[in-house]
Amino acid sequence: MNNPDFNSKLPYVKSSIFSVMSGLAHQHNAINLSQGFPNFKSDPKLLELVNKAMINGFNQYAPMAGAIELREAIANKFQLLYNNSYCPETEITVTAGATQAIYTIISAFIKPNDEVIIFRPAYDCYEPTIALNGGKTISVQLEAPNYTVNWTTVASKITPNTKMIIINTPHNPSGTVWSKEDMLMLQKLIDGTNIIVLSDEVYEHIIFDKMHHQSACLFPILKAHSFVVASFGKTFHNTGWKLGYCCAPEKLMKEFQKVHQFNVFCVNHPMQKAIAEYINEPQHYRMLPDFYQEKRDLFLSLIQHSRFKITPSKGTYFQVLDFSAITDENDVVFAKRLTKEHKLASIPMSVFNENNTDYKVLRFCFAKTDDTLKRAADIINLI
Repeated sequence: MNNPDFNSKLPYVKSSIFSVMSGLAHQHNAINLSQGFPNFKSDPKLLELVNKAMINGFNQYAPMAGAIELREAIANKFQLLYNNSYCPETEITVTAGATQAIYTIISAFIKPNDEVIIFRPAYDCYEPTIALNGGKTISVQLEAPNYTVNWTTVASKITPNTKMIIINTPHNPSGTVWSKEDMLMLQKLIDGTNIIVLSDEVYEHIIFDKMHHQSACLFPILKAHSFVVASFGKTFHNTGWKLGYCCAPEKLMKEFQKVHQFNVFCVNHPMQKAIAEYINEPQHYRMLPDFYQEKRDLFLSLIQHSRFKITPSKGTYFQVLDFSAITDENDVVFAKRLTKEHKLASIPMSVFNENNTDYKVLRFCFAKTDDTLKRAADIINLI
């Protein structure tokens, strides 16, 4: 029998660390603080709005760019938050989650041998998507515990082949937040070039200690070069809905939509209708910084006397903890042992770093009920 030999386009890609750790958590009945999803219920009002949209017949294809009511609501949100906005008719597209937006942006612009600069530790969909499109990933490593950007290093990485720079703030997995000065340095670097910036801002509403999110849209030159990507699933505790959006100047968005229409064409219609009505009441996203800061502060107060070293998260719903005072084990080994022996799952950070550099830190998700955080803290305090 002839068995065809297929050549993989991603021969080095294995199961994601999220799948591995969540699988171990399930297998060993462990508390799962690994994968980034809330374990509390959605707002009943939002569920009612989805149900209303279904009953009212919005169950067929939505417009390719998204329901106009939602695009208008997104534009209004930008105006309210940043005194800056995008045209709902030509500069906003609703997507099947932020990851689809990221995939489509890279696919629309990256050709073989184009270089894309990313900052590590990096969300794990960036590099495989670059590879699938024949591009080359150029990494800038951010070092624990502060994960700050060395802009001299970034400048040295830019070549005539640099087509795109991908940024992420608030940053997953480190929980750090870029400053206004960081954004101005980036703007200075791309001014006068044709470099596209993909600004992954899915945690824009989850930022702490009275800090302000520095969206790419706030900086005129940067905005002209940038896609801003966001996620309603992350924002409103419904990651399974896979609903997000991206914004960009019309010239960039036209290229995005050329790929988007053949990728998914459009996304869930009744959920778009519901979200459009929901975000027209700004309190639904304005309350999120305080809501998640209470979660962060509770978690950190509960583990303050543990052997882990703590640098409080500045944004996202992730907390990085340094275990160097506990063991010399590799972080992947320690994370797996923590899951199997102590029944607590986390994410080892080295898998996101250049050459899998191990800074002896684990990432924990605190988007959990208070009871879950208390039970997890009891385990951490005994390690």
